[in-house]
Amino acid sequence: MKEQTAIAALGALAQEDRLAAFRLLVSQGPQGLPSGVIADRLDVQPTRMSFHLTTLERAGLLTAQREGRLIRYAVDYGQMRHLLKFLMEDCCGSNPVICGLSANDMTHSPNTLQDTK
Repeated sequence: MKEQTAIAALGALAQEDRLAAFRLLVSQGPQGLPSGVIADRLDVQPTRMSFHLTTLERAGLLTAQREGRLIRYAVDYGQMRHLLKFLMEDCCGSNPVICGLSANDMTHSPNTLQDTK
């Protein structure tokens, strides 16, 4: 993964409403939630939440699927794993077992966060 891609993803999470939305969506699993439900649950104005969800989607952390007039957002778990793998790559002097990870967890995959812009 490119550093700039990781920086974009981490930057997207570095805001209170976006982090709360991401954490809520992580708890919902792959089916995700419509943007209006997310806004209601987090007590955020729908237009403001739409802006934040779009930011997370552009950073590669969420997927969006239109369902009629609704947009359903879900965490892209593959992208999330790639970001976490990037962050932990050099953990404990390249000895991932110390960090509670197996060597398998740190294996490089050809699928990495796509640059979004």
